[in-house]
Amino acid sequence: MKIRIPMLLAIVLCATALIIFLGHWVRLPSDYISVAGTPRIEPDYTASTIPYNIAPLNFNIRQEAEEYIVSIYPSDHSGSAINLSSKSGSIVINPGKWHRMLEASKGKEIVFAIYTRDTAGQWTRHGDIANHVSKHPIPGYLSYRHLRPTYNWWLDIDILQQSLENSKVSTIFDNSTSDHTCVNCHMVAAGNPQTMAMGFRSPKNGVGTLIYSDGELKRLSAKWGYTSWHPSGRLAAYSINKVKQFFHHSGMEIRDVVDLDSAIAYYSLEKGKAIKIDALAEKDYLETYPHFSPDGKYLYFCRAPVLWEDQNTVPPKRFKEVRYSIMRISYDVDTDTWGELEMVLSAEDTGKSLLIPRVSPDGRHMIFCMCNYGCFPIYQPSSELYTMDLQTRQVRPLEILNSPYSESWHNYSNSGRWLVFSSKRQGGLFTRPYFSFIDDEGNARKPFVLPQKDPEHYYKTLQTYSVPEFMVAPAVVSPRTLSRIIQRKDRTIEVNQPISGATKTYGTQTNLEINDRE
Repeated sequence: MKIRIPMLLAIVLCATALIIFLGHWVRLPSDYISVAGTPRIEPDYTASTIPYNIAPLNFNIRQEAEEYIVSIYPSDHSGSAINLSSKSGSIVINPGKWHRMLEASKGKEIVFAIYTRDTAGQWTRHGDIANHVSKHPIPGYLSYRHLRPTYNWWLDIDILQQSLENSKVSTIFDNSTSDHTCVNCHMVAAGNPQTMAMGFRSPKNGVGTLIYSDGELKRLSAKWGYTSWHPSGRLAAYSINKVKQFFHHSGMEIRDVVDLDSAIAYYSLEKGKAIKIDALAEKDYLETYPHFSPDGKYLYFCRAPVLWEDQNTVPPKRFKEVRYSIMRISYDVDTDTWGELEMVLSAEDTGKSLLIPRVSPDGRHMIFCMCNYGCFPIYQPSSELYTMDLQTRQVRPLEILNSPYSESWHNYSNSGRWLVFSSKRQGGLFTRPYFSFIDDEGNARKPFVLPQKDPEHYYKTLQTYSVPEFMVAPAVVSPRTLSRIIQRKDRTIEVNQPISGATKTYGTQTNLEINDRE
């Protein structure tokens, strides 16, 4: 009897499919003992609120055992479970099954049931782990700087983007393609990469800023610091900083930063020039961290008095006395006019330094960092996240987000339902991006770390993540194009840095440094 080739191929394919099916089929233990306590899993994906479109929360079970079985199922048992087995305790979830389960579980909980087998063959079912699935999606992408936690060189600095739905990582900019140019202070407008800015500096390629708007990429001679786009996309406010790094003899964090001089200016895309904001370039004050309110009517920023005359001694004698207040100034985009300064929250009232204000999309709440002193919360283990109700002016710590280590750079999603922030809670050295659900009253839920395909990822990488920013879509400009324009000095558009009353040397670009260390 002859078997035709198509029939033979069909038999082989069916057999292969059966092998794959059986290989992934896991039978749950029927004879086990139950214990109340939950096993430790890393990352800590427990009791959090997660978006229904998040990538699989792959994790490791930190419990000694010969074998592990995990069953993931909806709390109301309305759908099929995902059953997984592992000899090592490493749990990697099938993305398709995971997303189907989350889609069907909006507004409900999903449960992780964990079984372990000991050397005697006894199975134990541990206390269940549950996470709530939010009906609110998270933006599709996160961008961040990826670099070594060093302080004296800028080799291997990348700006990456990671899909929050499947954990796929791709490159926005790779500095090895442009003579290891330092890149920092990247910022997209309202999470949309159709409008973006990125600062750069290097001995070979010079100092400047790339801006992409209306389908055109420009190389400006002016170096932008911390940047905030106006919601209209017609202008961007940015800081000009003279930042210096120094070191302590001992402590949880020996690195420190002082801003010897700073001011805030803005760049008008329509006028093609940088413009000074007189009220934000006072010679007796340090101004930094600009942030436009979502309606564009106010520019929030941080301000502290200058406590020294000598701007060459690092650190200055009174650096631990510098504490920033949060202020705002009104702005009319149609007339391009600025109003009066207004105190939002005073450092004198809190006794702390208040940094990186971010207003929620509905304009109701403001989240900011509060630390003992200074301008650089990422080097301050005391830095914690606080929220202020802008209607009642009530201030309170977001206790569930804070740890013994630094919490810093944070941003809302466009919906206001998700917050991303940087945390050093995994030992105090490396920053990692964490997400938290924010409810109507500005309350935060237990945060969870950026998911990775490899559950061991954060224990294998020596790179740190900084300046996390939500994006609604992947970057528009290719890494190759960004690198090519950085290296084309002949493509530079000269922009006169506005002279500031703060420093006589403003305008001399080499005297203005933006700290780019993590």
